[in-house]
Amino acid sequence: MRLASLFAPLACATLLAACGSMSSMSMSHPAPAKVADGVFVGPNGMTLYTFDRDTMGAGKSVCNGPCATNWPPLMAKAGDMASGDWSIVVRDDGTRQWAYKGKPVYFWAKDTKPGDRTGDNVNNVWRLARP
Repeated sequence: MRLASLFAPLACATLLAACGSMSSMSMSHPAPAKVADGVFVGPNGMTLYTFDRDTMGAGKSVCNGPCATNWPPLMAKAGDMASGDWSIVVRDDGTRQWAYKGKPVYFWAKDTKPGDRTGDNVNNVWRLARP
């Protein structure tokens, strides 16, 4: 009985460690955007858009330079990881941008408050990002 009582704390610690590693394996990463009124919005609540000239699944954005000034990308942070339909593309400058189902997503500089959707159909190539 005495020997068993010595190993009980070790058994509990081992069990807790195993449970902790299993839960971290099953945890999914949070999506970089949420849905509001049928469209994706960024963490700031601003509407997200896709660009028809981006090729789905190409792994890159074609909106760079002045284009990215008007259409700021939804940037991915260094520790962010792809999850589900969300992936990360590498931009021309080496920064990382979120993409939904292989299409990079962007904000529109002329949207001024959450709920604005003034970028939809700009130049007939910008679309609301929808789930």
